[in-house]
Amino acid sequence: QVRLEESGGGLVQPGGSLRLSCAASGSIFGYDTMGWYRQAPGKQRELVATISSGGRTNYGDSVKGRFTVSRDSAAQTSLQMNSLKPEDTATYCCYSDDKRGRGWWGQGTQVTVSS
Repeated sequence: QVRLEESGGGLVQPGGSLRLSCAASGSIFGYDTMGWYRQAPGKQRELVATISSGGRTNYGDSVKGRFTVSRDSAAQTSLQMNSLKPEDTATYCCYSDDKRGRGWWGQGTQVTVSS
């Protein structure tokens, strides 16, 4: 059973920074893409950032230049979030898939940006 475990969410003031981490376990075929999506109340889930096993990154337009996704190991990814805005408030979910196209989601971690 594949499991994605997120950590690092919390409350931060506008302009502040947070770092999210995600550790995957349980896949015998490894992990191809890893990354982050977010969903705010009343809104659709949106792409934050992903990174492939080869290091290729993809960012949502609203976070470009402020967030950085990294691949810490074959089964770990982090999201450095700088210059946070109130509109970044959401539940952030870790995502991963393998080269066979099977995908998995974490439970999510709450990020709240407020003064």
